[in-house]
Amino acid sequence: MSQATSVPVLTIDGPSGSGKGTISAAVAAQLGWHLLDSGALYRAVGYAAGMAGLDLSDVEAVTRCAQTTRIRFRAATDGGETRVIVNGHDATDELRTETAGAAASAIASMPSVREALVALQLGFRKGPGLVADGRDMGTVIFPDAAFKVFLTASAAERAKRRYKQLKEKGLSVTLGGLQREIEARDSRDASRVVAPLRPAEDALLVDTTGIGIDEVVAKVLSVVRP
Repeated sequence: MSQATSVPVLTIDGPSGSGKGTISAAVAAQLGWHLLDSGALYRAVGYAAGMAGLDLSDVEAVTRCAQTTRIRFRAATDGGETRVIVNGHDATDELRTETAGAAASAIASMPSVREALVALQLGFRKGPGLVADGRDMGTVIFPDAAFKVFLTASAAERAKRRYKQLKEKGLSVTLGGLQREIEARDSRDASRVVAPLRPAEDALLVDTTGIGIDEVVAKVLSVVRP
């Protein structure tokens, strides 16, 4: 066993709006482990492709973009959210929009893009441990992870969460529109040929509908700390 693969990993997968980001950050903080927001990587490439004026259906162009885009995470000094720096620009706010999410979902179905980002994701596996947040962390990227969780919630619940988040950022959105986008994205993610969204066979399933953050965090931590 290599030094890297001996580092414990907790994967937290699930659809958009299931609470992965919030829960993963809270769990990583309590464990004192590193955090990988894999969705931010795909959003970052989608953002970079958009800024470059690329057609997201042009696989070769988007793959080159994935190979050359510089992405780094910068922890907030005030305890706030981690910032995502894309090609030297703080793109954190742009990456949280539904447009960025839709772009990420579209390019995530491209095998060559996923391959370009695999090595980057594996590089986050460092001691004392890693909490990996995404859609295929437990099934594709870290199939040997000792701890796996799959979060879910109803589409209506997830739309309400996103609506609240985006309205707080001053963005103009509708609840109905968000729910339709979430349902469409769920369908794309679950039916794609490459790394479809599904729970790992050995993952703990947690439905977060109507459950508070603290309760969900406790359920997830119980996987690592029985």
